Amino acid sequence: MPFILEFTDLGRLAYAPAFDLQRQTADGVLAAREVRGIDPSILPMAGIIFLVEHDPVVTVSNRAGAMSHLVATPELLEREGVSVERTDRGGDITYHGPGQLVVYPILDLNLLNLGLHDYMRLLEESVVRTCAAFGVSCTRDPKATGVWTVRERGDIHEADGEDASTLESAATPHAKIAAMGVRVRKWVSMHGLALNVATNLDHFRLIVPCGLVGRPVTSLKAELGKRCPTMDEVKSTLSNTLRELINEAYVRAVEARARGGH
Repeated sequence: MPFILEFTDLGRLAYAPAFDLQRQTADGVLAAREVRGIDPSILPMAGIIFLVEHDPVVTVSNRAGAMSHLVATPELLEREGVSVERTDRGGDITYHGPGQLVVYPILDLNLLNLGLHDYMRLLEESVVRTCAAFGVSCTRDPKATGVWTVRERGDIHEADGEDASTLESAATPHAKIAAMGVRVRKWVSMHGLALNVATNLDHFRLIVPCGLVGRPVTSLKAELGKRCPTMDEVKSTLSNTLRELINEAYVRAVEARARGGH
């Protein structure tokens, strides 16, 4: 059975207007669910997925103690051109900026029959498969949400012409390449994932990323050097992977309902 899933590339956009757009879109996805409850002949709306690069910003959740993981002074933030925004997503504190692909899936998790745990695993799997497509092996960490590289320190690509000293901190084992944080309202998702493509990793020193002390951060650029894909290539691969995973979830949901499941 067909369903509607739209992808919209927002280009580069400040955090606040993208946050407002998420809220408005979530209301629309919820309204589509209610309308289809009245008229089942209408195609089901799985959701809308936004792709965006943000202006440099540190986002802080409402979790107790999250603001304490902002280690930069207001003066340093101003000098670096980084703003600070509160957010209602899950998680702790993170950085967004140019060179980082942020993906906001606004999805009807009821339609897809996805609980929060399965949804988070779907997001992680989309990044694992995307990174693998470009030659970067990644894994999950059962103790920390997100996606992590599994390369060894000695694998730094000096042959690519990169300065190994600049890559060493990024290419240590189990460095975080993608952060995740979501919010669900009436089983419609907001927020999502942030994959470091060619991000300014120095800006992560302004915070304790995700509140995890001593855990390094990396990017596709740090891992691949000159072989790093373009942002458009990453957008295309990640979008196709997400579409595939969401389609699989939808098929499973339809089959479960046909069997009388939930």
